[in-house]
Amino acid sequence: MEPSTYPEPDVRLARLAGAVGLSVTWPPTDELLDVLAERTGLRTHDLLLVADLPVPETAWLFDETAGASSSLVSRSLALPEAGRRLLLRDRARSMTAPAGTLTPWEPRPHEQYPPGFGSLLLRMLALRNLNWSGAAKVMCLMSGVCKAASTIGAVGRGAKPLDAEMLDGFAATLGVPVAVLAALTGVHRSVAGPALAPEVVDTATLAWEVRHLTRDQESRLTEYAKALGRE
Repeated sequence: MEPSTYPEPDVRLARLAGAVGLSVTWPPTDELLDVLAERTGLRTHDLLLVADLPVPETAWLFDETAGASSSLVSRSLALPEAGRRLLLRDRARSMTAPAGTLTPWEPRPHEQYPPGFGSLLLRMLALRNLNWSGAAKVMCLMSGVCKAASTIGAVGRGAKPLDAEMLDGFAATLGVPVAVLAALTGVHRSVAGPALAPEVVDTATLAWEVRHLTRDQESRLTEYAKALGRE
């Protein structure tokens, strides 16, 4: 288990700040979190999890049958830059779930984790409406790190250590540099790898943008991505 090596929230946030050349005050201001999000590539809500600060209730409203599907992710990764921008800017960001179609996320018993970096990363994926199975599929497509859903869950429970390979997978799925997660978690790669490819960063952003869409909306977005791929 990880709790004995899991530092306090101020230390976790300071690690992230140090990775991008910032100093941190505690408790952090909204302005600091915004700057830290911009520099690290994490979302402000991710940083609230890091800092053990309340995440707005609306952030946990989902259609749990939706989320970024493997079909949407694979089509996004295959699009040229212009197509990815259209998919994101002109379509995904203009879509809003109809009133009353989203419900508060309630973690199931197997999604209630002990404190640790594995559970922190799993909660970041949960903010993107990605459960174990969804995360495993998206991670495989985006990073080439292909693990069973149960393995993803074991990392969250602290039953499987967060190693360099898994860190690569989480970094790609979240769309952040591996160095940022390495600074946060203390898990380092033996060899520095290349920066995330633009299509990976854009697709990670897409996964964030679709988190509050319904399954029907996500399906329509996938069809749009399919059409863009034929152009």
